[in-house]
Amino acid sequence: VQLQASGGGLVQPGGSLRLSCAASGSMRGIDLMAWYRQAPGKQREVVATVTNRGITNYADAVKGRFTISRDSAKSTVYLQMNNLRPEDTAVYYCKALRYGFDYWGQGTQVTVSS
Repeated sequence: VQLQASGGGLVQPGGSLRLSCAASGSMRGIDLMAWYRQAPGKQREVVATVTNRGITNYADAVKGRFTISRDSAKSTVYLQMNNLRPEDTAVYYCKALRYGFDYWGQGTQVTVSS
């Protein structure tokens, strides 16, 4: 599984961005897709997850503002981020869990600043 993340950028507080994670290779056996983020000097943390049955889960810090979704036909997972805050600034990574192994995409930088 290869993952390609995109959609990051610079946005003002209160703004929105949509991240995309396009998966290629064998999709069979992928149980879960997730978005993580890592801010400077901090550990990587999970932001949102979606299972192969469409069950979603969110970190408390983003509930009500972020939405994870997937387009199985396009093998793509999205993260819609609304009402962004400066503390959302981080490198965002997508991850696939397949047969017990983690597959990571490259990060995409999100900067929230006025």
